[in-house]
Amino acid sequence: MPKKSRRAKAKHRAAVARAIRESQPQQSGPLTAEIQSAPRVPPKAQDLAGRYQYVMPEMKRIGIIAGSIIVILIILSFVLG
Repeated sequence: MPKKSRRAKAKHRAAVARAIRESQPQQSGPLTAEIQSAPRVPPKAQDLAGRYQYVMPEMKRIGIIAGSIIVILIILSFVLG
């Protein structure tokens, strides 16, 4: 599926900006667009531990498989070489 064109994105941004302007009360002074982003909260260690609890068992499994393949290659090099 192709990406949205830049023109379509610009139309969308303009429509969103227009909707924001219409929803805000009119100011007597000059209009200033002040968009404040929400402060980023760093994830806690408990959140990360819960999210990535499957990583360590998979790393152990990958290590075992990689080690066994290396051992098989060494044995094959002695047998066939």
